Formats: sequence, C-alpha cells, structure tokens
Amino acid sequence: MSDITARLDLPLIQPSQAQKHVTHNEALQVLDGLVQAALEETGANTPPFEPVTGTLYAIGPSPTDDWAGEPNKLALRITEAWLFIDPQVGWRAWDKATEQFKVFDGTGWAEILPDLDNLDGIGINTASDGTNRLAVASAATLLTHEGAGHQLKINKSAGTDTASLLFQSNWTGHAEMGLAGDTAFSVKVSDDGSTWHDALRADPATQQIETGFQLTGAAVQQSPTDTTAGRLMRADYGFGPGNLLGTVTQSGGTPTGAVIERGSNANGDYVRFADGTQICGKRRLAGAVGAVIWTYPAAFDQAPTVQGILTKATLSGGGAMQSGFSGTTSCDVQAFDSSGGPVATDMNVFAFGRWF
Repeated sequence: MSDITARLDLPLIQPSQAQKHVTHNEALQVLDGLVQAALEETGANTPPFEPVTGTLYAIGPSPTDDWAGEPNKLALRITEAWLFIDPQVGWRAWDKATEQFKVFDGTGWAEILPDLDNLDGIGINTASDGTNRLAVASAATLLTHEGAGHQLKINKSAGTDTASLLFQSNWTGHAEMGLAGDTAFSVKVSDDGSTWHDALRADPATQQIETGFQLTGAAVQQSPTDTTAGRLMRADYGFGPGNLLGTVTQSGGTPTGAVIERGSNANGDYVRFADGTQICGKRRLAGAVGAVIWTYPAAFDQAPTVQGILTKATLSGGGAMQSGFSGTTSCDVQAFDSSGGPVATDMNVFAFGRWF
C-alpha cells in the first residue's frame, strides 16, 4: 500500500501508525494550499525574506537559499518551514502578480487562454455590443505584417450595401471613404452628419474620377499670369474651345477675355488678338480723285500702319495707293497712276496696329 495519494501526493495514515494526527494535518495543509490555489509569484527563484504562512509560490528553474535544489516545484509555507510539492500537468492556479489564470503544462506555468473562435464580441478597454462586435478604446490601434505584406479587408454582402471607414467627431460622422451603396470608391464629407457630399468618386465602370468640390491651394493656378510648372489650370484663367473665340478684353495689359475676336460692319472687317494686335481691312473701298476718308471698323489705341492694293488693273502702266493721314479711328487714302496723278479707283485697304 502506497503512503501517498496518486494525484496530490497527500500523505496517508498507515496501519498502527503513531502520531496519526501529524500525517493527517500535513495532508490538510497540502489541500489548504492547492485547493483554490493562488500563487504569490510564478517563476520565483529567491524565497521571501519574511514568508507568510499559507503563501504559495511557483519556483523557477534556479532557486536559491531555502529553495535550493527544488526547481520548478510549488513552495507552500507551513508554520516555520517550506513544503515542496511537485505540480502535475493540468493543475491550475491564479497568479496574483499578473492577475491571470495559469496552468502547469509539464514544464512551466502558462496563461490559460479561452477559445477565441466564434466569440459574440470583444471589448478592449470598453464594451462591445450587437453592432460593434469588436470595440477598442485606445490611443492607437496597430495592425502590422508578420514578415511580408498586410491587408485590411472590409467586405460587404451585396453591391447596394456599404463597406467603408467612417470618421466621427463626438459620435457625429463627418467623413466616410469606401464603397457606399455601389462599387465606386468615394470619399464623402458632411458638416452635420446627415447631409453628405461627394468630395471624390472613382467609378470603375467609366474609369473616371469625379469631384463636386472646387480645387484650391498651391497645386492650382493662383492668378491669370501664373504659369508655374505642374499646377492645375483654372478654367477662368486658361483658354480652351469654350473661350478661345469671343470678346477680347484686358486689364493692365493682362488678357481678361477671349484670345481672338473677329467682327465686321459697314466700314470693313477686323481681327483683334489678346496680345493687343489688331488688323482692320476694307475690300473695294470706293475711290475718288483726291483723298478718301476710311473709318476703321474698330478703333486703334495708336495710329496704325495703312497699306492698300488698287483693284482696277486698267490703269495705264499700273498705279499705287498712299495714305496722307492715319489716326486712331480713321485715315485718308488716295490712288495714283504711274505718272503720279490722282485717279478714281476702288482699293483694298488694310490697317495694322494695336487696340491697347
């Protein structure tokens, strides 16, 4: 017959044993230390300076002093001595120092972990609920790789559902990014949490990026004369098919209207350019013997250069045209034959100058 129990090594009272109470009391002391066991420390190698009766320690691999030669055992303080107990696989105890349940796995005391699959919820420093099954209250949340890349996946059931990141302030939503009701990626913003505006939308079907917001900042053209490389051109500062042709205007020498303006009236045709150049012309200006006044179809800023071509080829020996006076709104022109005498003939006349 063994003198100890099979699992807890409790001493058994033997037949005809004297001092039976000693064996019985030792067994009770072991039970008192192991039942509802609470460890003062796990992995300790140095016994406490003033041990307290009833305290239990899980000794480490290199014990000293009163624990020397008892590695990895349990040390139970009973009255004025230490009782050493060999832990068995599966024994459990509460570690006061770490506030964790520990289990002996045959080599050491390990934390008892629950089954983490299919949990109803997890709350870290806060409470989870039926909607927020995972809730974290922390200054930051870190998701990192384990040697290569890392993906954070947000999956939705159907195209009309939402898979997004919502950014809130005092529990009011102000920004959202993701797939909101369709499969186009969008960034939305809200001032009050109820009315939302698309700041950016990338549609995979059309392969187009849309925004309803006006772009500002250093990446956008700052003024009509800003030609900094890499900046986006503003529609009201740049030129394209919609404003290349039209009324030409300027302010302080800077174009403020179209690039090219073309017009005509009873005095002829004109073309005006945004850089200040202007060309006026009149086809078949009726001539007379002597000077003929031609009023320009559009006024010049300064007197222009006037030239002309005689339209009748019947002049004996040819002819020429000259202008005796050129002003900002009109000039005089006169035709001469090859002998230098004035003649009456039609002329094509042109004026070249600036409109500002």
